[in-house]
Amino acid sequence: MERFYTCNCFFRDNIFLEEYKLHVRFVSESQFRSDYQNILRSLGCVSESQFRDVIGKIHAEIERRQNHKLKSPERAATIKEIYTPLHQHVYHLQESFLAPELLQMIKYCASSDATVEGLMKLIQTEAAPRVYRFPVFRKEFCNDLIEELEHFEQSDAPKGRPNTMNNYGILLNELGFDEGFITQLREVYLRPLTALLYSDCGGSCLDSHKAFVVKYAIREDLELCYHYDNAEVTLNVSLGKDFTEGNLFFGDMRQVPLSETECVEVEHHVTEGLLHRGQHMHGALPISSGTRWNLIIWMRASRERNKLCPMCGKKPTLVESYGFSDGFTVDPDDDTSRNVSCSLT
Repeated sequence: MERFYTCNCFFRDNIFLEEYKLHVRFVSESQFRSDYQNILRSLGCVSESQFRDVIGKIHAEIERRQNHKLKSPERAATIKEIYTPLHQHVYHLQESFLAPELLQMIKYCASSDATVEGLMKLIQTEAAPRVYRFPVFRKEFCNDLIEELEHFEQSDAPKGRPNTMNNYGILLNELGFDEGFITQLREVYLRPLTALLYSDCGGSCLDSHKAFVVKYAIREDLELCYHYDNAEVTLNVSLGKDFTEGNLFFGDMRQVPLSETECVEVEHHVTEGLLHRGQHMHGALPISSGTRWNLIIWMRASRERNKLCPMCGKKPTLVESYGFSDGFTVDPDDDTSRNVSCSLT
C-alpha cells in the first residue's frame, strides 16, 4: 500500500470549541487572542478564567492529535488482543449486506454506456445541490452491526475519539474494519458512483479514507454543528436504532459565508446513505428521543489534496502518520513534497 501522510495544519487548525460552537486555529496565545477573543466574548466567554479554560482545552486537543500516531496503532493492537467480537461476520463485506438498489446502481455504472444522466434515474436527488440519497445496506446487516458496536462500546477495550466534534463513536480502523470491509466498500461499490457524480473533485481517483461511527443519544451528543469534512467525498449512512427527528441540513460550499447561505433540511432514513462533497457545509439536527448510530466514511483523493490541503487551503506540509492518515502522498516529481517530518517533533 502506498504511504499516506498528514498535513501539518492538522495539529493546530479546525479545533472545535464545543461550548461555543466555534472552530478555531491556534498557533500561539497572542495570535489566538487577536483572532478570537472578541468573538468568544460575544459568545459568553467573558472572564479571564473562562479564557484560560479554553486555552487549556485547546492544548489538550493539540496533544491528543500529536499523540495519535502512537496511540492509534497501540489501541488497535490491544483491541485485537483482548476483544472478542460478537458478530465476526460483519467485519468482512459481503454483497448480501448491500441493498438491492445499490447493487443495481453499481451494475449500471459498470456498463460501457453509463452516464450521469442515466444514473440520475436510479438515485434520489435532494434539494441541496449534488447531495444524493440511496439505500446502502439491508436492515438485517444494520441491526447486526449496531449490536457489534454496542458490544464493543461496553467492553474494556480502549477507544479513540473519532474527531473533535463527536464525543461518542468508534474509529473503525482500530476495530479492524478497514481491510476486509471499508476498503472494499470504497473501491468496489462506491468509487463507480463517485467517478460519475464527482469527477470534478476527485471522485474517480479516491484512494484512501477515514471511517468511523458516531452515536447520538439523550444525555450524550444530540446533534452536530455546521461544518465541512476533511474529505473529497463523504458517505453518511444511518444505521439505526429507534430515534425521532435528527435530519441533516446542508448549506453551501465552505467558501460561501453563512450569512449568504440558505440551509436545506434533508431526510435521513435508516439503511440509507447521503453522498455529498466533503467541502459542502452541513450539520445534524438534534434527535428528540432514542439512540442513533451513523456510519461516516470520509473518502480522499491524494491527486486532489496533494495540490491544496482542503483544511488549511494551502499546499500541504507533510507529516508522517499512521495508516491512511489524512490521505496525502509524496509526489516523486515534486522536490518540495519530500520535506516530511515526524508528527512528534
